[in-house]
Amino acid sequence: MYLKHFIAQNYRNLQQFEVNFDPNVNIFIGQNAQGKTNLLEAIYFLALTRSHRTSNDKELIAFGKDYANVSGHIYKSQVDLSLRVLITTKGKKVWVNRVEQAKLSKYVGQLNAILFSPEDLDLIKGAPNLRRRFMDQEFGQISAEYLYFAGKYKQVLQQKNNYLKQLAKGEAHDTMFLEVLSDQLAGVAAEVIVRRFQFLNYLDQYARDAYAHISTSAEKLEVIYRPSVKEISVKDSIEEVYHKVLNNFQNNQKLEILKGTTLSGPHRDDIDFELDGKNAHLYGSQGQQRTIALSIKLAEIQLVHQLTDEYPLLLLDDVMSELDHNRQSALLNYIHGKTQTFITTTDLEGISWEIIKKPKIYRIKSGQIYLEEGKLHGR
Repeated sequence: MYLKHFIAQNYRNLQQFEVNFDPNVNIFIGQNAQGKTNLLEAIYFLALTRSHRTSNDKELIAFGKDYANVSGHIYKSQVDLSLRVLITTKGKKVWVNRVEQAKLSKYVGQLNAILFSPEDLDLIKGAPNLRRRFMDQEFGQISAEYLYFAGKYKQVLQQKNNYLKQLAKGEAHDTMFLEVLSDQLAGVAAEVIVRRFQFLNYLDQYARDAYAHISTSAEKLEVIYRPSVKEISVKDSIEEVYHKVLNNFQNNQKLEILKGTTLSGPHRDDIDFELDGKNAHLYGSQGQQRTIALSIKLAEIQLVHQLTDEYPLLLLDDVMSELDHNRQSALLNYIHGKTQTFITTTDLEGISWEIIKKPKIYRIKSGQIYLEEGKLHGR
């Protein structure tokens, strides 16, 4: 899978942006605030119809404009596809081969992209909501079912929380309706939780291999899903998870009414990253945490390939300078020849480019792109 041709219009500072990409490695050079990150964000948006930097799509529209548009031609399974996403102040619309799709779930998954930015280094040491967002974004793009159930869960959760607030304020009194909402939420929660277990089990296997490849130590990495309902285990069926979540809701009903919010479920779950049984969030060094974060991203590439039989696009947003020489080399060796890769950097110095064969190099300035004729240093 690779992105052949890409157009962005009125997307942040990319007002009239059009480029043909190399199917292997594309490097974008430019100073800060010139549009490098906007370009990777736009490609990511074309794939997932969402930004990794904001949940407000209106922020993506260039100042003074009333719409933004991203479109591209991709080559996938020996088939050409055209994709388009239009963002307006009223919402967004999507097209596949010029046919408008009624639901985003019919669009997401046509193009898979894995983004690695400096913020992703906080995946290990950051707050649990970062790891939950990671699961929803990454699993949602490889599974239409996960995307559906994750969206449905948020919808029913909001309904239940709104009603809990009414009960807490004395504006409502019917606990029977609360029990109906809890039952609905438990059913959808079970679908999300079981799929998280499945995907994280695969991710754990690939991340272990990647960590062993990158790290010079013999430490063993484990990726462990921690449901907020403690009784749930990886061996439980959807029906068993449903009953355990519902039982938890019932046992905590009075406390939930008092607090005015749902106290457990996928929106409170977390992931643990352990090295030789020790929590890397608490005990890992900065170097170990960065190696784990990189291993997770590399594992995602293998996970997407396993589930879709296609390698995803890899977007590396200014992370090369954050990695030492050994980790740079390990990363570039790991992805070489597998995935179309987009790399942003402020300059070419100090990076292990010798591994990359004939990349295409561009310079980005003030939202415009220019093809560089020069070669990488040392070539």
